[in-house]
Amino acid sequence: MSIVKVIEVIASSKKGWDDAAKKAVSDASKTVKNIKHFYVENMTAVVENDEIVEYRVNGKLSFVVED
Repeated sequence: MSIVKVIEVIASSKKGWDDAAKKAVSDASKTVKNIKHFYVENMTAVVENDEIVEYRVNGKLSFVVED
């Protein structure tokens, strides 16, 4: 039987939400092993002078805990 843990992560990007999600997984994988899923819960953006300047993603990342 496997044990799966879920953690909440937040990431941002100047390029877009897709890039922010990729950064969330990439950065988390530096310390978390066996990542299996990333579920995007919320997407927001920072707006300055009527333009989006930063994209933000909040999500849940699940990974299998090793024995």
